Amino acid sequence: MALAFQFEYYLMLALALVALGLAVWSLVDCFMRPAPRFAQEGKRTKGFWLALTAGATLATVLSVFQSGGILQLIGACIACVYLADVRPAVSGRGGYYNF
Repeated sequence: MALAFQFEYYLMLALALVALGLAVWSLVDCFMRPAPRFAQEGKRTKGFWLALTAGATLATVLSVFQSGGILQLIGACIACVYLADVRPAVSGRGGYYNF
């Protein structure tokens, strides 16, 4: 039984670190994008997305020291929405990547 609890602990820690990585990535990327691109693409303002991604990063940092929970899920969802929707739009590629 102790082995199952130990496995669960390390699994939740790994998920928290992945969520933290996504949140930090989205925050750093949001800092690097120019503010006029957000309005140009019809997204919310850069300040709005900076506040959301900073909050997501804070929530996921707290979830690393706790045992996951709803904060981790909320932070990961905000970071994923930014990375999947806003980042491609404001990158200047029009949402489609040309390989």
